[in-house]
Amino acid sequence: MDAYNCIITRRSIRKYKNDKIDNETINLLLKAASHAPTANNYQEWHFLVITENKILIGLSKIHPHGIMLANAQIAILTCADNNVQPIEGYQAIDCAAATQNILLASHSLGLGAVWLGIYPREERIKLIKNFFNLPENINPISLISIGYPNEEKRPKERILKEKVHYNKW
Repeated sequence: MDAYNCIITRRSIRKYKNDKIDNETINLLLKAASHAPTANNYQEWHFLVITENKILIGLSKIHPHGIMLANAQIAILTCADNNVQPIEGYQAIDCAAATQNILLASHSLGLGAVWLGIYPREERIKLIKNFFNLPENINPISLISIGYPNEEKRPKERILKEKVHYNKW
């Protein structure tokens, strides 16, 4: 699948088969994430890979939109290290780029995935930090639920002419 078609056909997938995701595939997702751009090339992200069903079920109960995690094969928590990137706004942007790379790589590898927001919602940040006992300097930004898709979604036409401007507003 070429990059353009991967971007255009990627959809949020919330239903998964029971097929296991092998370590090689997980490593490909992490490699894609680590190739995301970051401000000043700080690369402040950390990735927590969750493979244990018991933990995925626990997460599905604490994230308000995470019910699909109970059936996911893995999840990846993208976090920012405050000690590496000094500008807070860039942390979320940098981790968002890594998250998008994981979503696109998942789709290109035949997986389905959905982005579950954490940052900037303080209550979600606290819940996730406590759930994983994250160090003080680590901020959870996003959670990605991943599995082999058990649903099919057609691409949507998303460009809205009224939101595109050339040379002036």
